[in-house]
Amino acid sequence: MHIDIDKDVCIGAGQCALAAPGVFTQDDDGYSTLLPGREDGAGDANVREAARACPVSAITVRDSTG
Repeated sequence: MHIDIDKDVCIGAGQCALAAPGVFTQDDDGYSTLLPGREDGAGDANVREAARACPVSAITVRDSTG
């Protein structure tokens, strides 16, 4: 899976980090970012819920191709 965070849209609500704390965190400015090594979100069933929880739809999750 591929996770994309639109940094221009993110408002730092933190809902992604609450929904999937094993994949998302917040940077020093309070905006969403992926934890190191978790760029693909593999094995975390809550990644799609985290994207749905984002109040500004800044997170996109796509299945990897190939």
